[in-house]
Amino acid sequence: MKIEKFIEILGADYFTGVPDSQLKALCNYLMSRYGIDPRHHVIAANEGNCAALASGYYLATGRVPVVYMQNSGEGNIINPVASLMNDKVYGIPCIFVIGWRGEPGVHDEPQHIYQGEVTLKLLEVMDIEACVVSKDTAEEELIGQMKRFRSLLSRGKQVAFVVRKGALSFDGTVHYENSNRMRREDIIRHIAAVSGQDAIVSTTGKASRELFEIREARGQAHGYDFLTVGSMGHSSSIALGIAQQRPDRKIWIIDGDGAVLMHMGAMALMGANAPKNVVHIVINNSSHETVGGMPTVAGKVDLVQIARGCGYPHAVCVDSFPALDKALLDAKATEALSFIEVRCAIGAREDLGRPTTTAQENKERFMEFLKK
Repeated sequence: MKIEKFIEILGADYFTGVPDSQLKALCNYLMSRYGIDPRHHVIAANEGNCAALASGYYLATGRVPVVYMQNSGEGNIINPVASLMNDKVYGIPCIFVIGWRGEPGVHDEPQHIYQGEVTLKLLEVMDIEACVVSKDTAEEELIGQMKRFRSLLSRGKQVAFVVRKGALSFDGTVHYENSNRMRREDIIRHIAAVSGQDAIVSTTGKASRELFEIREARGQAHGYDFLTVGSMGHSSSIALGIAQQRPDRKIWIIDGDGAVLMHMGAMALMGANAPKNVVHIVINNSSHETVGGMPTVAGKVDLVQIARGCGYPHAVCVDSFPALDKALLDAKATEALSFIEVRCAIGAREDLGRPTTTAQENKERFMEFLKK
């Protein structure tokens, strides 16, 4: 179905969400039509943030908002849906548009498998009636479903369209870029060289995929690295948990700007604990690149000042490889919590692969490495 028709059937003019590759047609359409416009389209830090923004929009206008997200974000909306939006509380209507990663019977990455199995169950538990949209869904069917949904929305309930792969299409094109010049894969290659045989915890998405391929190309062991293939925004907390139990080990974090924004409170906890053996690196391309390139607000945020305000004793921002190498070597030699923001271009290799080991194998090898 053409995304323009889908939007017309929804009958909404306010959208807030966290981008998803399954919803690329929707995301690109919204960027093409609205860009980032507080009246019509806001890309938020996390899905719970979206639900609260949507609630504010409804309180101000009385009109029904749309929240879009990957199904992995369902966990982030449980609290605001149950304790704010539910009709037993404030009764705030909302249309959720959810990309169905890990749909049973459809091959996907390991982090999506269980989430895909429970996608519809979680909506049922939250008392959100759902309609699955596929390539074969006819316009008349969707119009009829939306008519039934409007009855629920009028009673302060929430509804959801769960979108299968390829169900929506957009003929337009949107190009995402910034003025930075360093490529993320090259940045990670420098990090891997300086970190040596220290442990690395890398964030979900292309960063972990690139780290894996760098190790493969160098013939290095994968046991040094914990690839956080899911759980966006939690890599730094995983690393903190490791660092507190193994103060004898240097722990490096390869983070992304979208991930840091998603759960920024983790930086406050990290800074307050100030582990001496942690280097927190944020590769900032101001983009949700792994799912298509839609922008984050990280280009308008001073992450170094935030890190300092959270208690990181050392925090710098670099935008060149000589500056990066100096910052990495300084952090390697420093016995104090360090923060490095690296300004990065948008883009990755077309032939970028995925880890050939399972998540369980990665966990076991990493744990064995930490024991040594």
